[in-house]
Amino acid sequence: MYFFFTLVKKSYQSLEVNSTINMKQVSNRKLGRNILTISLIFILTLSGSIFAQDGDPAKGKSLFNSNCAACHKLDKKMTGPALRNIEQTLADEQGLDREWLAAWIRNSSAVIKSGDSYGQKIFDEYGGAAMTAFPQLSDEDISDILAYTAQEPEVPAQVAGAEAVGGATGADSGISNKVILGGLALLFALLAMALFLVRRTLNRFAEAKGVNLEETKRTPIWKAFAQNQFLVLVTAIFLLLASGYYVYGYMMQVGVDQGYQPVQPIHFSHKIHAGDNGIDCKFCHSSARVSKTSGIPSLNVCMNCHKSIYEVAESTATEEYSKEFYDGEIKKLYAAVGWSDEDQNYTGESQPVKWVRIHNLPDFTYFNHSQHVTVGGLECQTCHGPVETMEIMSQYSPLTMGWCIDCHRQTNVKVEDNAYYTKIHEELSKKYGVDKLTVAQMGGLECGKCHY
Repeated sequence: MYFFFTLVKKSYQSLEVNSTINMKQVSNRKLGRNILTISLIFILTLSGSIFAQDGDPAKGKSLFNSNCAACHKLDKKMTGPALRNIEQTLADEQGLDREWLAAWIRNSSAVIKSGDSYGQKIFDEYGGAAMTAFPQLSDEDISDILAYTAQEPEVPAQVAGAEAVGGATGADSGISNKVILGGLALLFALLAMALFLVRRTLNRFAEAKGVNLEETKRTPIWKAFAQNQFLVLVTAIFLLLASGYYVYGYMMQVGVDQGYQPVQPIHFSHKIHAGDNGIDCKFCHSSARVSKTSGIPSLNVCMNCHKSIYEVAESTATEEYSKEFYDGEIKKLYAAVGWSDEDQNYTGESQPVKWVRIHNLPDFTYFNHSQHVTVGGLECQTCHGPVETMEIMSQYSPLTMGWCIDCHRQTNVKVEDNAYYTKIHEELSKKYGVDKLTVAQMGGLECGKCHY
């Protein structure tokens, strides 16, 4: 653009010099000026149309995701307005060009302070939240982003054919199973009929030979068993011992909820959050570092992400849990916290979520998360298992007294760079004659450590 303006300026200067030298060229100068004016208008129009269509949408998508996607979607209003065809929309409705857009993107606060009416309107409409400044974005970057926003929305591929194939497969499988079961039932019926015919034939042979079937009957096994007192005594002792064993095993499982997997009011997938997205456990359960309990995260922690994430990707869906299921659970979160996804603000109509507790120690047992997580340096998976693979959270470990004692007997205390343990470690190392001390050797088996 600078080149075009320079060329026009020099052309005007040349015409003016020529006019002073030769007044006869006045008409030519006017003609040249008119031609240059028309050319300038044409060039500006052409350059504007080219400028509106230039840019690489692929690069623009990457820039959009890294800079804009936290507050904007293409077709949905979020923290900021929807940006599909934003350049064309502003040009048609507000008469604003790309120069204004670039200034707004790089420093919206400066645009508002300059007294721009539309900038002030946007600022007020979205609750006085100033847009993040992006001074690092070049003209080319902005062109790429606008090219991406100008693309037509993608139409999801039809999967009706796949569903039809799946349905046909399921039907074929059901028919096949019915045929197999019918064949087995017919086989057993023929076998029963054959046994009945064999028994009747044998009875006829016996009658023909004059055999008295009543005399050949044996004593019933239960009567023979009851008449054998030694066998009855041995059986009674065996049953008593077996009953005692199973009763003891049952009583020892009272209060042990290993494998407990309740259904929560809002489905939360640790596999998606801790596994697929790699979110650290202590990001949500932050009190585990400094408190006795790990705590249930506030719904505001969920909303830190889910103000922007209102639906899941298609790749997240599985055979058991569809995309619609996960999107519905996010809607439950919005209802609980009182968030209007359409208006992008809080309604104030919140409701508590009645989470079902999974890990629950008896009241007479003391356990401190910070002592194990911060001081002991244990990973959450040590007690809670591979939570990053759990679609539905369950109690992985038995959490019994014997289980805790075994861990204390096998786990060494980390005394490196810990002044609190230095003197104790030196004295006890001499006493036990070892370089490493287990928790048990440091007093981890004393009753008062866990019971009070």
